[in-house]
Amino acid sequence: MRFKLFCFYFVLSSLLLSNLSFPQSFGLNFTLGFPMNEFKQNVKRTGFGGSLQFLLWNPTPDLPYSFGLNLGYINYGSESRTEPFSYTIPDVSVDVTRTNNIINFHFLSQVILPYGNFRPYMEFLLGGSYIFTMTQINSSGSEESTSTNNFDDWAWSYGAGAGFLIKLTSDSVNAENLGAIYLDFKVRYLYGTEAQYLKEGSVTIRNGTAYYDVSKSKTDLLTAQLGIIVYLDFSKKGNPIK
Repeated sequence: MRFKLFCFYFVLSSLLLSNLSFPQSFGLNFTLGFPMNEFKQNVKRTGFGGSLQFLLWNPTPDLPYSFGLNLGYINYGSESRTEPFSYTIPDVSVDVTRTNNIINFHFLSQVILPYGNFRPYMEFLLGGSYIFTMTQINSSGSEESTSTNNFDDWAWSYGAGAGFLIKLTSDSVNAENLGAIYLDFKVRYLYGTEAQYLKEGSVTIRNGTAYYDVSKSKTDLLTAQLGIIVYLDFSKKGNPIK
C-alpha cells in the first residue's frame, strides 16, 4: 500500500511537470546520506546512492529561480550470507542479500546566481520518502534471482539546501538542445516525519522463521551530493543557458 502511494505520488507529479513544460535542465548526483537526531540513534552507518533532478526553466538575471522535481535513492544498510538452497537440498547454495533503502521524491525550488562560471544557489524541497527493506536470492553461477519486500513505510519530508555550480564547458561547446555543463556540489537537510523501518541486524532467523526488530523514529537526513548539471533548450525560442 505504501509503495502504491509512492508510485501514485511520483506519476501524478511527473504528469503535472510534463504538462507545464519540457524540463530545461537535468542533473545526476552521487549522494552520501547521514542519519540525524532520532534516526542517527538507530542507524549508525552512512548511506550512499544517487539522485536525479529536473528543472522547468533556465534561470536568467530577470528570473533567477526555477522549480522542478528531485528523485533520490539511498542505501543505508546491507547484509549478505550464503545459505543452502533448502533443507532437502543442502548441497546447493544460494547467495542471500538484504538491503535497507530509501527512495525519496521532492518538489524542488531553486534560487541561483544566473551568470558567471561560479554560481552559488539555495533550494527548498517538499515531498516524501519510501523506506523499505528487501531480500534478494541469487543462485551461484546463475544470473537468475528472486526477491521479496520484507518491510516498508512512508515518511513525509521537507528541507533546504545550498550549493554551487562550477562551469566545465566553454560557451562554444554546444550541440543541438545542449547548453553548458556544470559541476554541482550541494548539501541538503531533510526533516522527515516518523516512520517504522528495519536496519542492519533487525532480521533474525530462528528455526526457519524470520523475526523483525522494527525501529521507529523521525527520519531526518543530511545529504552531501556531487554530480553534474546539464542545461537544455527544447523550446527553440532562444539559446541554451551559457
